[in-house]
Amino acid sequence: MALGLGTAAFALSLGGEESDRDRSGARSAPSAPAAAGSVEPVEPDPRNTELLGLARRDADDRLAIGRVDAPVVMIEYSDFQCPFCREFARGTEPGLISRYVDKGLLRIEWRNFPLFGEESERAARATWAAGQQGKFWEFHDTAFGEERPRNQGAYGRDKVIAMAKEAGVPDAARFARDLDSPGAKRAVERDKEEGYALGVSSTPAFLVNDIPVLGAQPAESFEQAVEKALDAARAAAGPTPSGATTERESTGR
Repeated sequence: MALGLGTAAFALSLGGEESDRDRSGARSAPSAPAAAGSVEPVEPDPRNTELLGLARRDADDRLAIGRVDAPVVMIEYSDFQCPFCREFARGTEPGLISRYVDKGLLRIEWRNFPLFGEESERAARATWAAGQQGKFWEFHDTAFGEERPRNQGAYGRDKVIAMAKEAGVPDAARFARDLDSPGAKRAVERDKEEGYALGVSSTPAFLVNDIPVLGAQPAESFEQAVEKALDAARAAAGPTPSGATTERESTGR
């Protein structure tokens, strides 16, 4: 996947946790969380159409939540063994869902970006397998529900099967088959390749329409990015017809 200059912001890898290997193949230490409020400014720009086009907006995407035609899509690149990803999932994401997703303003699309070896890869495949039975978000909440030591067996095969049961995945045998299936491996690889093409090398990393947000930022940083993206989407759509109500007016924001 070849992407243009609009992807440069992610290549800086300003925050989150880096993989055990950087893009050059050398080992790298985990980086510090990105500075609070690290949100790139956005103006309507035709060069950004490449980034906007990364949103899949697929009605059959089992790893997404929110209206397919929402004006803003937040793509999340995440690893279940990343503590900063857990911090976002438990502390920030629920507020974004209630404030924006539930009102039709935001869609969240998950991308598996396993960085920390075999257990991260298995956890990623498990999310896909749970999604095939409509239980991705339940599995997501279960997996992030407690701190789990990295690469010490928390995402062993038996453990993720147990997590699926706890999350309410109805067909355990199908889940076990899907977990090791070529389809799961292809889906995870697709997400990883997309992230690497963007310059993502740490988790969590987010793309809010065309605005990069890196690391476990405060909730206000994500709200700022969503509001900027909403403003840009409205500007791109043109003036509201006379007598019509804008989305912000209808939601009280």
